[in-house]
Amino acid sequence: MQGHVRDRFLSTSLSSVQALQDALSRANQHWNAGHLVPAEQLCQQVLAAWPGQPDALHLLGLMAHGLGNLDLAIQHVRAACQAPRAPALYFSNLAEMCRQRGLLAEAETAGRRAVSMNNTLPGAWNNLGIILQERGNFTESRQCLERSLALQPDNVEVLNNLGNTCLRLGLGAEAERHWQRALALRPGYAQPHSNLAFLLNARGEHDRAAEHAQEAIDIEPRLADAYVNLAAAETARGRHAQALHWLDGLLAFAPGHGIGLAARAMVMQALGQPEAALDAARRAVEAAPHSDEARNALGLCLRDMGRVEPALAAFAEARAPGGQAAAKAALNHATLLAETGRVAEARQGLAAALAAHPRNAALWLASLEMQPATEAAAEQVELLLAEAEAPQDRLLLHFALGKALLDLGEDDRGFHHLGAGNALRRATLRYDADAMAAGLRAAREVPEVAGEADPLPVFILGLPRAGMALVEQVLAAHPSLHGAGALPHVAALAPRPETLGTEYLARVRPLAEGRRHVLDRVPLPHAGLLHRALPAARFIHVGRDARDLAFSCHARLFAEDLPFAYAPGELGAYLREASALADHWRATLPAAQWLEVRYEAVVSDLEGQARRMLEFLGLAWHPGCLEFHRRRGRVAGTGAWRLRTPLDAGSIGLGQRYAAHLAALGL
Repeated sequence: MQGHVRDRFLSTSLSSVQALQDALSRANQHWNAGHLVPAEQLCQQVLAAWPGQPDALHLLGLMAHGLGNLDLAIQHVRAACQAPRAPALYFSNLAEMCRQRGLLAEAETAGRRAVSMNNTLPGAWNNLGIILQERGNFTESRQCLERSLALQPDNVEVLNNLGNTCLRLGLGAEAERHWQRALALRPGYAQPHSNLAFLLNARGEHDRAAEHAQEAIDIEPRLADAYVNLAAAETARGRHAQALHWLDGLLAFAPGHGIGLAARAMVMQALGQPEAALDAARRAVEAAPHSDEARNALGLCLRDMGRVEPALAAFAEARAPGGQAAAKAALNHATLLAETGRVAEARQGLAAALAAHPRNAALWLASLEMQPATEAAAEQVELLLAEAEAPQDRLLLHFALGKALLDLGEDDRGFHHLGAGNALRRATLRYDADAMAAGLRAAREVPEVAGEADPLPVFILGLPRAGMALVEQVLAAHPSLHGAGALPHVAALAPRPETLGTEYLARVRPLAEGRRHVLDRVPLPHAGLLHRALPAARFIHVGRDARDLAFSCHARLFAEDLPFAYAPGELGAYLREASALADHWRATLPAAQWLEVRYEAVVSDLEGQARRMLEFLGLAWHPGCLEFHRRRGRVAGTGAWRLRTPLDAGSIGLGQRYAAHLAALGL
């Protein structure tokens, strides 16, 4: 925003128009020099002699804004704009103030009025462009910002804003060009560095993202977004403690920063501290009640604590404003509906979300995974893929199109797109296959630790996509068993093996609520350590046809962190090493505490296999196990919605159907 400075210097008396103008001129001089008290006094004198004088009101508005009193600033500038001859600049400044206050409809009205009155004001076009950006009208936002840039080609603020709009249009390369040009013009400009960090995080280039975010913080130590972007880079690299360090640094100078609090909630969730995560998410919503990011984070925290209805409500509120997280919240809402058995509602929700966000790749992938593809859907995804620029969008769309084409019987094209999607995902990951193999072999060497002989835990193990979630859900339908999903506790506690048993039980006992056992899906390498730390625990290992399993992994974009899954050679190597490790545990652990279960057997003979597993656990038969898909509560995990529908054998034998394609991949 700019002051409206006049250059007339007449008498100091306020008994004439000339005197009033002189007083206003001196008020502007004081304001520009930073002398607020005499500037305000002169404005008040003008208003006492000439009530409603627009220049005095506007200047008072600028002063109130500078002092952080946004409501008073808007009140003054609104009044100034009521004058018949109020200039375009006043409407432009009112637009920006209203934007900052979240009054976007009024902001847009004022911004449009400003450019209609004077279409040569670069600041007015810039302000309107930002407002339209926040209202989700990215195409017109881009047009306004390009008008502003045409009037001031070297304005780095406009270049930065134009980059932001281009990013929201999916034009990442163009956004990057604008930010890089801004940095070439002003190397010490922090905002483009932070924005580049955001873009690079989205591309999976987390090392470069961290460099730009750190540069932004070095330039402007109180640039909040840079801290959030640096924390995101650290989180993506699995460095949660470092992410927490940066977020705490942000919250030290901005304790009410809603997005920072929301990001902190997600880090605490990743660290296995759900109560702390929920507290941060609630504080985020209090600090930023209109933030879709904050409400989405709250929904995720509530979801993971089993509070389904409040989580659904938070997601519903987050998807309403149409902000940056709205599509993500809509996806979370639909996914949770499916995970809790409301699959038809979930499909309807995804259809509605796609109507609102027709270019959102994540929504397309979820929709096509949850129902058979149509030719129209496949054509739409193919068109989006042809236009997609962002690597993350291309990744999602390749997987979506691959699945759709396989549904439609176009196997060659389907595998082509699945391969492209896997390659894109692999390019974003750091993964050392040799280190993986060495780690799986080293897992056989288990340290001596003090054990806690409590039979409460039942651990379900297996290779990815082997059917562990299905086994868990069948058993969790028994009233003496609690299905906890894949808890983060074992991975978090494994570095402290001497206290693993005690700490694990302390975290898990509250979940039992009087039931005999808690079911936990855990990574295969931890089996030996868990047996030492919890010698009374039992293990159910789930196996599956190797070709079916290989196809299922190749066709899936995992929500979990499975870096070995995206290059066929690396996937095959992992499956071989992990199978050998499972053979080792089967031969090593006590037979009375280890049960082998086959996925195919569960699908073909549900009752027989359920009875067998319950007998292994010393429990009587319960018919609810046959109706596991009707069980209340949430079923979490990739493709978990399938566990909310009756069993079918459709996924058995796919490895044989696609044997030639899998062989060509070396699987």
